[in-house]
Amino acid sequence: MTDSPIRALDAILHTLKKHREYGFRGYDCSDQAAALMDKWEQPLVQGQDTLEAIRADLGDCRRCPLCGRRRQIVFGVGNPDAQLVFVGEGPGRDEDRQGEPFVGAAGELLTRIIHAIKLTREQVYIANIVKCRPPENRNPEPGEIETCLPFLERQLKAINPRFIVALGKVAAQTLLGSEAPISRLRGRFHDYGGIRLLPTYHPAYLLRNPGAKRAVWEDMQMLMKVYDYEA
Repeated sequence: MTDSPIRALDAILHTLKKHREYGFRGYDCSDQAAALMDKWEQPLVQGQDTLEAIRADLGDCRRCPLCGRRRQIVFGVGNPDAQLVFVGEGPGRDEDRQGEPFVGAAGELLTRIIHAIKLTREQVYIANIVKCRPPENRNPEPGEIETCLPFLERQLKAINPRFIVALGKVAAQTLLGSEAPISRLRGRFHDYGGIRLLPTYHPAYLLRNPGAKRAVWEDMQMLMKVYDYEA
């Protein structure tokens, strides 16, 4: 995981906004300015990051065009100390309405998958590559992914799980920096910054292609063997 220029831009914007709030219309190095800046909140990435701090930094995000048609940001949900994180592609219509990932038909199927591996939604963490719904549920565009990915990277670092399940092509390819199809990526663990990452098919794909459920179950059995062994 590498730092993104977006973080630097966020830090600059943060500083400029604080200048405006305190009535400054230019920059100076006076003792008064230095004293004021010493009282401001900590930089975006410093020390132990938390999900609360990441959500605060995200704010009412307007960093990419997806903000124009969304109802709300879908940040993520679940156990902040989860050993297992599921990462999908992006919010759909139901998620955009409710503000929680995987709550529609695909979400119901994901819940059943989680129960099948003897866990609950409350025990895992669920998030997406992008946090705003792409129009008509299209795939996120590269620029949208690039803008939003640093926040997911920070979430994963803050949670520090033992395992990540990447749901579908977009999630798997993005996290692994690969262009390989999901059919080639699934079926084995990959390394993601020291975390074992297991790609598998997206629940929405399973709704359209029920025959792929066998492959997902094989992937979950592989996960359970290692998860139970290291528990």
